[in-house]
Amino acid sequence: MADSPRVYVLMGSDSDLPVMEPCLATLAKFDVPYEAKVCSAHRTPDEAAALSRGARERGVQVIIAAAAGAAHLAGVLAAHTTLPVIGVPLDATPLHGADALYATVQMPPGVPVATVAIGAFGAYNAAVLAVQIMALSEERLQRKLEEFKKDMVVKVREKNEQLQSKLKRPAP
Repeated sequence: MADSPRVYVLMGSDSDLPVMEPCLATLAKFDVPYEAKVCSAHRTPDEAAALSRGARERGVQVIIAAAAGAAHLAGVLAAHTTLPVIGVPLDATPLHGADALYATVQMPPGVPVATVAIGAFGAYNAAVLAVQIMALSEERLQRKLEEFKKDMVVKVREKNEQLQSKLKRPAP
């Protein structure tokens, strides 16, 4: 996005992009400028630390970090900033993301990482959570979130109406 990023979306590998697309699309839906990068806690630790340390000066308000396996990316980033860090554990090992979930959520005292669900649902919710954090001080985002919640209610009601219509039909 052209504007200065307000959210960093950092992924441990380029293969994480398909799972993180709901995150990027949701940030775009809320008109939140973001910057997405591949950054590894283990293979590029100096770059990860530098990105995290310099994020605030670039106007970043929230960091979203997605990683699989040992999934140390969110924790490494959180260690180098006072900005909120949201971890998205990914499923890329025989443990189906449980290893990434545990690695992301089990942070030591004083180095919190907000952790969402494994995979695409988590990626989507990470973006919503980032918007909620920024909306604490931005009325424009507060209004967009209120509309977002209203839209969810309408969609669920529509799906219920469709279900009820199907259930009222005579059995074949």
